[in-house]
Amino acid sequence: MSGERLIYLPLGGAGEIGMNAYVYGYGKPGQERLIVVDLGVTFPDMDTTPGVDLILPDITWLAERKDRIEAIFITHAHEDHVGAVGHFWQRLGAQIHARKFTAAIARHKLDEHGAPDSILNVVEPWPATVEAGPFKVGFVPISHSIPESSGLVIDSPEGRVLHSGDFKIDHTPVVGEPFNPDLWAEVAQDGVKALVCDSTNVFSPLPGRSEATLAPEIEKLIAAQPGMVVATTFASNVARLKTIAVAADRAGRTVCLLGRAMRRMVETATECGLLHGFPKTVGPEEAASIPRENLLLLVTGSQGERRAASAQLAQGSYLGLKLQEGDSFLFSSRTIPGNERGVIKIMNLLSEKGVDVIEDTHGLYHVSGHANRPDLQLLHDIVKPQFLIPMHGEHRHLREHVKLGAERGLSGIVAVNGMMLDLSGNAPKVAEYIDTGRSYLDGSVMVGAMDGIVRDRIRMALNGHVTVTMIVDENDEPLGEPWCEVMGLPETGRSKKPLVEVLEEDLAQFVNRAGAKMLRNEDRLDKELRRITRSTAQAETGKKPEVNVVVSRLS
Repeated sequence: MSGERLIYLPLGGAGEIGMNAYVYGYGKPGQERLIVVDLGVTFPDMDTTPGVDLILPDITWLAERKDRIEAIFITHAHEDHVGAVGHFWQRLGAQIHARKFTAAIARHKLDEHGAPDSILNVVEPWPATVEAGPFKVGFVPISHSIPESSGLVIDSPEGRVLHSGDFKIDHTPVVGEPFNPDLWAEVAQDGVKALVCDSTNVFSPLPGRSEATLAPEIEKLIAAQPGMVVATTFASNVARLKTIAVAADRAGRTVCLLGRAMRRMVETATECGLLHGFPKTVGPEEAASIPRENLLLLVTGSQGERRAASAQLAQGSYLGLKLQEGDSFLFSSRTIPGNERGVIKIMNLLSEKGVDVIEDTHGLYHVSGHANRPDLQLLHDIVKPQFLIPMHGEHRHLREHVKLGAERGLSGIVAVNGMMLDLSGNAPKVAEYIDTGRSYLDGSVMVGAMDGIVRDRIRMALNGHVTVTMIVDENDEPLGEPWCEVMGLPETGRSKKPLVEVLEEDLAQFVNRAGAKMLRNEDRLDKELRRITRSTAQAETGKKPEVNVVVSRLS
């Protein structure tokens, strides 16, 4: 169809790991009907985003084209894919489609933001499809570290695109559907224009291992521990929760789940009919009365989160439960880059209590949920797309994935957030660049990453803060001298005198010398008081603080 095109536009997740949001469109340039794949979040850290609660993709471009959005599709229930649905459903206005388990997790998020039931549609897996304007979309089961993960078949008049979602090649995933190469070959048999593919583990050279390989080692470990065992993993990894709980049960231990996210995942998986044979669990009150050697706590906080159960147990107690010498703590997880400091802090606190910390240093107690290099090649070979578009990775992952495809003659293109590709014809080309970025949930308010709020917070944290106040009377004469209030700076500086006194002396000298013209000029007065304060503070402390000037004028 002449004049119409198929576009792909990542708004999050391409050039970073996390905060996934992808847009596909079909139609005349500038008039395309759109579908959205995933609406995820990423998490803040104290160094770059202090005080921020959540980081979300900037969806301004999408929201401005709300009337063109046909539907939203969520591939699976990890936070970096579903975490923003509650925050964004109203701004986007389109119906959200997901499989049963993902929909149940999304429903909690939508309920918290007052969304109607009709906004969410539960979809059966392939060959069922959803018609969304010029698109026909189907959910193809694929294995990952959470139940009911799916890749998407996206059909349009311009051909078939396969969007892999997050995946691994696992034939025995413990919970959820095994990878089915025949099914993927079947959806690819009539030709695939583009494979938009997970790139997370492109640098891992060995084939990925199955979730089922962990059970014997975890069982052996738990059975050998003399005291209480605490195990932490990703709350959403239902298969791992089951592996650990069954191992504990076989070792004669009662299981107690600690952490809201973990309890919710187990309840949801059970309600959706995905979790069978999970041992009976007890609450923290009952757990407190069970002999330590007969107890296993399954807890949240594998990434060092400050408010999670792991951190609270490490710092003292959680819901009446305490760790002591002779207990063991298993991290059945990988530390996500950027979280190392928080995790190591917890490990050291546990060590100080005499608790034995067991990490997954040799791959005995954790397997990744993402496809390694040979597994990615296997999917390339099954699907045989015309071209490859890597996603879900930092820039280095995307670039390496293109190189991996090229090793077997598969051409690819690196497309990062904001780069709109035209997928029409036989080769993808860059159509245009869109402004993308991040928005922050800061308390209960959404703010733009470029609004300066977090930047000011960082500056105050690094340099301290001074408020300068002075009063000017009806005749533009100073009423007394300026006074200062100081936060986040030392009480005394190089002169060994109180910093506040030194600041007030220098400001008083300036005010007493300033003429009426200066005192009448609001902007100049503000600027000079600020300059003198920063200059004196730097001479005294080596820091240039943030300064607020308040001039009260009597009328």
